[in-house]
Amino acid sequence: MKKFVALLIASSAMVATAYAGQIQGVVKAFDPASKTVTLEDGSAFVLAEGVMADGITAGTTVQVTFDDTSKAATEVTVVQ
Repeated sequence: MKKFVALLIASSAMVATAYAGQIQGVVKAFDPASKTVTLEDGSAFVLAEGVMADGITAGTTVQVTFDDTSKAATEVTVVQ
């Protein structure tokens, strides 16, 4: 029984991480009112609750971690 529970927990963790994506690109526009980051390739992501927008401006290279199902950005990191 303990092995089954451990396997169930491990499987749940793998499924939860399977729905995350990452993309790197140059910011085309950032709308602070709607919290939307648009990259030069046309990808657009809305910042999830609590995600900081520090340093996100047009022309900045960023790495966006997002939820595959909702396309909400869960983390935005400025790439130097």
